[in-house]
Amino acid sequence: MPFDSFLSDDCPPMGIYETLYAFRDSFGQFMGTEGTHPWSQGFPLTTQLEGGPPLPGEVKVSAEDRFYPKAWGHPALREAIAAHYNRFYGSSITPENVMVFAGGRPGILTVLSLLKQDIQVSIGNAEWPAYLDIMTRAGIDWRVVPFTEENGFRPSNAEYFERSGSDPDGRVFPIISNPGNPTGHTRAGDELEELMALAEQPGNGILLDEAYEMFHPSKGVSGIRYVKDLESSNVFLLGACTKGLQCPGIRIGWVIASRTNIETLSNFSSFGMGGVSHPSQLYAAELLEPARVAKAREAVSAHYGRQRERYGAAFREMGLGVFTGDGGFYHWLKLPEGLEAKELNRRLFKHGAAILEGMDCDMARPHAKDPAYVSPYHGWFRFSFGALPPETFEADVALLGKVLAEYRADVEAGRAVSS
Repeated sequence: MPFDSFLSDDCPPMGIYETLYAFRDSFGQFMGTEGTHPWSQGFPLTTQLEGGPPLPGEVKVSAEDRFYPKAWGHPALREAIAAHYNRFYGSSITPENVMVFAGGRPGILTVLSLLKQDIQVSIGNAEWPAYLDIMTRAGIDWRVVPFTEENGFRPSNAEYFERSGSDPDGRVFPIISNPGNPTGHTRAGDELEELMALAEQPGNGILLDEAYEMFHPSKGVSGIRYVKDLESSNVFLLGACTKGLQCPGIRIGWVIASRTNIETLSNFSSFGMGGVSHPSQLYAAELLEPARVAKAREAVSAHYGRQRERYGAAFREMGLGVFTGDGGFYHWLKLPEGLEAKELNRRLFKHGAAILEGMDCDMARPHAKDPAYVSPYHGWFRFSFGALPPETFEADVALLGKVLAEYRADVEAGRAVSS
């Protein structure tokens, strides 16, 4: 008799992991091993950047740190996070506005799981793949805001707050990554100020995912700079040590919100999470030391700005459409007519490389992957230069150019091309 699992049959891996598993099955090794090219993955270099601060090599743990952690986070880390925002963005939040999670996505999952059922969620058409999985598991019915070539993959702020026809007076809760993943488009200055003003209006809120906060020419962009009354709003800002602080492995993230909403999140933690590792939180507090962060902001912006510019120029030269904004560490790219990202990956796998297929970022696609659905992003892909050291640039460009040239040669010769 076959095994009958008690767990749901409808829990596929997140889109990025689908690519990683397919790569492993094709290439015979995991992405990230020597000789592979991690163009599909969203992590930064975890070594010291030029001009940047060194990464702490150890953290001291006392007997007290082996106690159960506090549900809302270690006091030292909550204070460091609040001070970080107040110092760099002129806000006036307190540690009571901070809730610590074991990475960014548990914070997102918790907020969305606790949303009241009548809240209308809106999200851009092309966003981080995990949002789709999280919203599906949380039972959320969301509305997609168009991301197209015509609007530059950057719809107006107002479009996120439009009400559905069935409930024109309903409450609206946009989910926006800023800088955007996968597109790199960033709301800053007046545009970000307008977004936060809309989010604070009665009946509105926002989940603003700021994981790529430092990856922008401004050296740091956060909506907290423009929040007028956090305590009377449903603004949720998400940050993490994963990207700009270069430490995805310690699994530390946080949510900034009103004290009332933070209390609800901490109540959930008391039974659903049990707090977060004290050693990881102590390490995170070291990362947020003010002088260190100041150096990190300069180095991250400079290093990844250079990488964004030179990869973008190379991609244009090889005939790709570059539709990337000025933030993050991805390029959002359009393939030549007729070539789909799935076919590109099939060819890249043979060379130990992989990209993230655009369809995996499509928030309009059915989670069950209905074969009848046609995504507008089959011919698009996300290229990550986050983990690529400067010295691999020539080899990266040469490999991608070689694979594209091989495809064009096959088409010209009439050789069969997989769809």
